[in-house]
Order: sequence, then C-alpha cells, then structure tokens
Amino acid sequence: MWQQALLILEYLIVVSLVVFASIKASKYIDMLDKTTKLSGAFLGGVLLSAITSLPELFTSISATLLIEKPSLCLSNILGSNIFNMAVLALSLTAAIKHFSKRETSKGNILVTLFIISIYAVLLLNMFNILDRDIATVNITSLAIVALYIFGVRYLAKEDSGESCEVAEDITLTTKQIAIRFTLASVALVALSVMMTYITDDIATEFNIGTGLAGAIFLGVATSLPEVSSTIALVRLRNYNIAIGNIVGSNLFNFFVLFIADLLCIHSTIYEFQDQRIVALLEFSLFASIALLPLLKVRKKWVKVVAAIAVVVCYVMSLLRE
Repeated sequence: MWQQALLILEYLIVVSLVVFASIKASKYIDMLDKTTKLSGAFLGGVLLSAITSLPELFTSISATLLIEKPSLCLSNILGSNIFNMAVLALSLTAAIKHFSKRETSKGNILVTLFIISIYAVLLLNMFNILDRDIATVNITSLAIVALYIFGVRYLAKEDSGESCEVAEDITLTTKQIAIRFTLASVALVALSVMMTYITDDIATEFNIGTGLAGAIFLGVATSLPEVSSTIALVRLRNYNIAIGNIVGSNLFNFFVLFIADLLCIHSTIYEFQDQRIVALLEFSLFASIALLPLLKVRKKWVKVVAAIAVVVCYVMSLLRE
C-alpha cells in the first residue's frame, strides 16, 4: 500500500516538474521570437511544438530501448495525440462565440489532413499491408517521415497573423535566452526518462496493461505542456496559434515513432496485440476526422457537435476493452 502511494507521489512530482520545465521552454521561445529575426510561425508552430513534445520523444525511446516495451511507446504516442485533440476541442468549444467568427489557417487544415493520413498508414500496418522492413526500418516509418516533412513544410510557411501581447520587457540577451532554453530542454529529457520508469512500475504494481498505462499515465502527462500553452493561447484568442501548437505537436509525435523504429533494431514498435492500442488507433482516426469540421465549418452547432465527437472518441478509447 505504501509502495503504491509512493509511486503515485513520485509520478505527480515528476509530472509537475515536466510542466514547469515546459512552460519555461515556451517562455524562452517567445522571447526568441521577440528578440531575433527568426520566423514566428517557425518558432511557434515547429520549434515550440517540437520542444513541448520532448517528453513524448524521450519517454518513447526509453520505453523502446531501456525497458524494452515497444507497446508502451506506441500507446504513449497514440494516447498523447488523442488527449491533445480532446483538450483542443474543449478549449475551442469554451470560446465558441469568438472562435466561430475566425477562419482557421489553410496550413493547420492541411497538417490535420496529413495526420489523418498517418493514422491510415498505421491501420494498414495493423492489417499487415505495410508491415514490411527495408533493412531495419519499417515501411510504415518511412511513410510517416515523408508525411511529417510535408507537414512541417506547411507549418513553417504558415503565418497566422495573430500575436500575443508582451506584458514585460525582455532584459536577457539572446545568448542568455538560448542558454536557459537549452537547460529547460535538458531538464525535460531527464524528467521524461524518469517518467517512463515510474509508469512501468505503476503498470506492474497496479497490475494494469502497458497499453492502458501508456495511454493514461504517459499519454496524459507528456501532453501537459501542450495543454497549458493551448489553454493560454485560446484565452488570448490566438486560435490559429493554439491549433498550430496541437497539430504541430501531434505531427512531431508521429516523427517520434520513426526515430524509435530506427533505434529499435531487434524488434518492432508496431505491436497491436494489446486491444487497448487497437482502440486508441481506431478512435484517434475518428477523432482526427471529427476535428476537420470543428476547424473548417463556420456554423456554431457543427463545431459543437464535432467537438463533442472528438471528446467522445477519447473517452471511448479508454473505456473499450
């Protein structure tokens, strides 16, 4: 009993530190946006989403290489992505009055379509259609990295036209900002590895499958950086930036699968024996499709229905046995 309580306490402490480090990294990215000539769209839609996705990257690699449980890697990515979509849907619904008057950028719509395509590729792998290797890399991973490159291209080129007000003067130099940003990123790496081990211990101690453990404990915890930044951006009515943060993070999360597969030489990360992972994949595809009318259609009732569908998909992915 005490051991279980201690595990939960360790998990909560590490999660809190992950959120803190992610918020710091986001703050320094915003400072770089204001103090350099680098594109704001690149810093926010590509670099920021990649940094806040560092927990997914290193927890997934740790799950694959250190504790040799590739199903934890796959469920982590799928669980994190569908949780991100559910949070985005709820946040946009809360601001439906103003959001319905805004037009979602073309880049965000196109990247959402790329994400749907990646889910389709994973389904083809599950049915053994694309479950083939070239050297030690699965064809599925190669298809994912190709779609990722095209998606990043659109995100990097997109300019949302919205900006956040800066409430304070920036007193740090560009070098100081870069150093602090690097330190926050390193902290995310270390904390992410710790989170993987703690999640594996929780799955063993509480006798739950790695699929469910990855979807809840890893998927939710590693999504907290995206969640906090998305809610803040929606409150500032920077809807395109909020959407770009989520779709950019989800796209990068899929790139993590390619990296994990590249490093996993003697086994595969695409294991679908756990029915929880199958449910996550199926409902994630449905949720990403439901996300399209939420972003594209201007009518409020359509957006609300689409948002409800996304949230229902997330709940069902956890409840289905």
